[in-house]
Amino acid sequence: MPQTQISCPRCRQMIPAQVEQLFDVTADPAAKQRLLGRVSNYARCPHCGFEGPLATPIVYHDNDKELLLTHFPAELGLPVNEQEKLVGPLISQVMNRLPAEKRKGYLLRSQSFLTLQSMIEKILEKDGVTKEMLDEQQKRLSLIQRLLQAASPDVRTALIKEEAAQLDEAFFAIFNRLADAAVASGQQQTAQAMGVLQEELLANSEYGRKLQAQMGELEAAVKSLQEVGKGLTREKLLELLIAAPSEARVQALVSLTRNGLDYNFFQILTGQIDKASGDERKKLEELREKILEFTNQLDKALEEQLKQADAMIESLLSAPDIAQATIQNMENFQNEAVVQVLETKLRDAQQKNDAARMQKLQQIVAVLQQASTPPELELVNELVDAAGSDAELEKALQAHANELTDELTGMLASLMQQVEQQGAQDPNSGEIMRRLEKVYRAIVKRSMQKNLGK
Repeated sequence: MPQTQISCPRCRQMIPAQVEQLFDVTADPAAKQRLLGRVSNYARCPHCGFEGPLATPIVYHDNDKELLLTHFPAELGLPVNEQEKLVGPLISQVMNRLPAEKRKGYLLRSQSFLTLQSMIEKILEKDGVTKEMLDEQQKRLSLIQRLLQAASPDVRTALIKEEAAQLDEAFFAIFNRLADAAVASGQQQTAQAMGVLQEELLANSEYGRKLQAQMGELEAAVKSLQEVGKGLTREKLLELLIAAPSEARVQALVSLTRNGLDYNFFQILTGQIDKASGDERKKLEELREKILEFTNQLDKALEEQLKQADAMIESLLSAPDIAQATIQNMENFQNEAVVQVLETKLRDAQQKNDAARMQKLQQIVAVLQQASTPPELELVNELVDAAGSDAELEKALQAHANELTDELTGMLASLMQQVEQQGAQDPNSGEIMRRLEKVYRAIVKRSMQKNLGK
């Protein structure tokens, strides 16, 4: 799985890319995610913005699902015998890895695909994702594009009514992913257009109005929990659920308080059911069933998210350039499940004293920290490091003269207050405070000199 420099297909400048020809899921479960998640054999040019798959031969193998697939891009223009010379050793590698009892007949008849998309469709088909499902997704993507390109609000409203059958849960899920991606990538114009379109979709479609009602119930549930505040107990939560005016409100409360709906909570609810009779007992039993149904839905959804997050992080760890792969998948870390899985993997590696794995995981963490660190804090860290020497500090202040703003001074003051408060717990706080004060005084002095025209 080599990292290499390739020529961008559009601007011809050299860019890094992860090239991989053998995706053996049996030997490397994360290989599938690297292929489907566009981690491997996919170019992203920082110079011209080009983004697309690379033309490279591919062999895909999954022993459990009896898949041996090959794809040789037509644009390479090689005759069949030359193609076989290239993919033959890869197939031999698959065969050699398998124990004798797992070598089945499918290995003698690999399936060839003219396009990468058709190969991916075959892989997804084995996962239960049919071509019809993919076609439906493409229809919804096309509809979003048509809505964004509509000439006026009236045209969009007419199109929304005309395509009402497509405006379902799947449509809004795709729409939200695209909107989030536009925001994350800094496409402000697209993000604003999608924000306006979202309001129109919510107001003018049946499913949109249903979503609005759900959001209203969620807001009402949040308000009721805020009113209880720190006094929220399992008994009080049960009271809120019993008093909920609708099933949607119950669902909203469950989604907000899942951690509190534990064994003790259901013991309290069962106790109330045992004491009740007639219609009241029936109502409480139905409520218990609804709460169980909604908690099961949440748990299954979280389980699937964690599974996908695990596969994604493992694909990053197997990349030859972990930092670059993490940067390319940065938007995935907006998902709380991904961060949770990463934290779990860090704890496991630490407990097992697995230094090699910990070092790889720390590369991901370093990229995330760099992306989330404000520029002002980075500058503070640099200045504090330089404050060990008067000459080094003066050199750093001169290099960043235009960045010594009032905001930076305010951040320094806030940090000094935090360090002072934590002094008893941190034996290094004295030295840190000394350096922070030194940097603070130096910046204030330069600011005063500037104001006096010196």
